[in-house]
Amino acid sequence: MTKKYDAIIIGAGIVGCATAFELAKKGYKTLNIDKLESAGAGSTINSCAIVRAHYSTYDGVAMAYDNFFYWQNWEDYLETEDERGIAKFMNVGTILLKTQGHNWRRVAELYRELGVEHEEWDVTALKQQIPVFSTKSYYPPAAPEDEDNSFWQDSEVDLPGAIFTSGSGYVNDPQLATHNIQVAAEARGGEFLFNKEVVAIRQENGRVLGITLNDGQEIDAPIVVNAAGPHSFIINRMAGVEEGMNIKTRAMRHEVHHVPSPEGFDFLNDGFHTSDGDAGIYFRPETGNTILVGSEDPDCDPHEWIEDPDDFNRELTDERWRAQVYRLARRIPDLPIPRRPRGLVDLYDVSDDWLPIYDKSDLKGFYMAVGSSGHEFKNAPGVGLMMAELIEACEKGHDHDKDPLHFTTRYTNFKLNIGFYSRLRKINPDSSFSVNG
Repeated sequence: MTKKYDAIIIGAGIVGCATAFELAKKGYKTLNIDKLESAGAGSTINSCAIVRAHYSTYDGVAMAYDNFFYWQNWEDYLETEDERGIAKFMNVGTILLKTQGHNWRRVAELYRELGVEHEEWDVTALKQQIPVFSTKSYYPPAAPEDEDNSFWQDSEVDLPGAIFTSGSGYVNDPQLATHNIQVAAEARGGEFLFNKEVVAIRQENGRVLGITLNDGQEIDAPIVVNAAGPHSFIINRMAGVEEGMNIKTRAMRHEVHHVPSPEGFDFLNDGFHTSDGDAGIYFRPETGNTILVGSEDPDCDPHEWIEDPDDFNRELTDERWRAQVYRLARRIPDLPIPRRPRGLVDLYDVSDDWLPIYDKSDLKGFYMAVGSSGHEFKNAPGVGLMMAELIEACEKGHDHDKDPLHFTTRYTNFKLNIGFYSRLRKINPDSSFSVNG
């Protein structure tokens, strides 16, 4: 007998789980399907889980700021308990260095417009807050092989300072956070199916009917949501909707690395999440008094696009290790550099303009929450609510393509145009075209 649900969500990462939770709260009978063994076991598990507000657009800052309050009130949001424990929001704050690599003036304008609590530090204040930092400017970043580049030479030029947001930080365990939302969805009647792969999106007369699994099982639902992360382009092609998208997605390999804190400095407790456009990196505290560092995708870091998200190099490379860690050592001159690389390798689900797609499709009943581009973990709770409202409105007959739906954020009451995330939009020239969004 064919099973039936109100909505099937393909993917059980944090966005898929949050979408299920919000739909379940609206009374939908939901089923999340994931090819892996547990919620958050895909790209979510290797997320840096940073919660920060400095985006390049009004909508980006507004959505991210609202999500501060989900993480600060995580247990209230879940409305249930998880026997595995509750993920913790590490409210360490964020330093956005004022560099040529960031449009920090625009960020400051948006913070003032939206009421994001922040402080502006000069170089003296920056040095007082984080004495292990060099406050010199080395821009633009360069590869270590380009040793004659000015980036690797001594600099007498100071940075203008920094912008500090006290409400930001990171989540200590991204997979546990995802499991928390899974449990919350299950408490509302949501179901989850693991170790099963969707191989077909069944449809008839321009309307989705359900999915077929790799074991031949068919499951019916009038709503199917693509939240498949780096596999999103495969699911969109399977549904036959990619040609109707102006903005598409593809998978990109990336690495993050772990290095020890400078001797005598407790970076775990006294460090900050930092965005350093001067060196083309971001970094934050990590357990064991280490520092996690990743690339902000400057021109000197080549993009590695992946055709098959199930087949890519999962080993750390010396090239990426040296590029990111050596650049970090420009900002933290006393950084110990281990001989053996430590870190993580995974995939981003990158859209053409590095901004997400939260939208319907040309196939009625088929929706997508894709193209997170490495920066949407923080926004997942709010995205879940937005997707649920979008789905509910479209299923009731609203023409979102012609009359984009507006969405009111839960905590800050910002009224946002969901058309900002449309698959039909033009490339957004205000994007950072990087993991910064």
